[in-house]
Amino acid sequence: MANPMGERPMILRARDVEWELDRTLVMGIVNVTPDSFSDGGEHFTDETAVAHALRLAEEGADILDVGGESTRPGAPPVDAGEEWRRIANVIETIDRKTEVPISVDTYKPEIARKAIRAGAVIVNDVRGLMDIEMKRVVANSGAGAVIMHMRGDPATMQDDPKYEDAVAEVRTFLIRQMAAAMSEGISRDAIIIDPGFGFGKTPEQNAELLRGLGELRGLGRPVLAGVSRKSFLPKAPGDWEPRRKGASLAAVAVARIQGADIVRVHDVAETVPFLRALDGLMGPPEDPENI
Repeated sequence: MANPMGERPMILRARDVEWELDRTLVMGIVNVTPDSFSDGGEHFTDETAVAHALRLAEEGADILDVGGESTRPGAPPVDAGEEWRRIANVIETIDRKTEVPISVDTYKPEIARKAIRAGAVIVNDVRGLMDIEMKRVVANSGAGAVIMHMRGDPATMQDDPKYEDAVAEVRTFLIRQMAAAMSEGISRDAIIIDPGFGFGKTPEQNAELLRGLGELRGLGRPVLAGVSRKSFLPKAPGDWEPRRKGASLAAVAVARIQGADIVRVHDVAETVPFLRALDGLMGPPEDPENI
């Protein structure tokens, strides 16, 4: 993946922030929830959530992804009022105390709009920008947008998901949603794509997608891989459930080798030096348009 011709790397723009993707970005997870899969309840107060976010920033996170509703398999929905109550002060305080850009993990347009006003620059939508109002919120604000693939919803997504070809079907969805986003005025440079590991996929389908990330990166937009602590990962010797740090780092390595530009992780302190070493050995990712 080295870039011997020196072409300019892929660009990601989100409001007043611009990244040249000449290295792998690390998105640190800030779950302000009582029921997330591996860290539910650990950062459920404003004080603990902010402290956790600032620690991730110090550890080298490039983006802080703040969410107030769990999307683990079987998770019940949370109404917008409760979701905003959980994250409002957290986003505002993080924005004041660090320069690390903030992403809001939500599929609700009203939450995205408020979060952007509070300081977020990226909307991480697990429902893939399917909602027309969400597309308008992103377009009108100039925010970045993560378009993620999910089959079903958190309550039903693991009920025997079936694909003829997981990579091809996810790729088709992402192409369609990218086109729909741009037709509503979202800049192509603002779009990130995410195959949605663990969201309506079996362990075998997740592994197929991980190996096929290069096909998705061929769409010309940065690929985000959210593989941290996912239940589909094989158990590594010495891993403590549900932390799965060893397995998470292995999955991050495969994702980077296969073309991921951004990894969304819980364990920033371990992931950042690991990725910097990997980036140094592999060289910067190429812009798919220059390949």
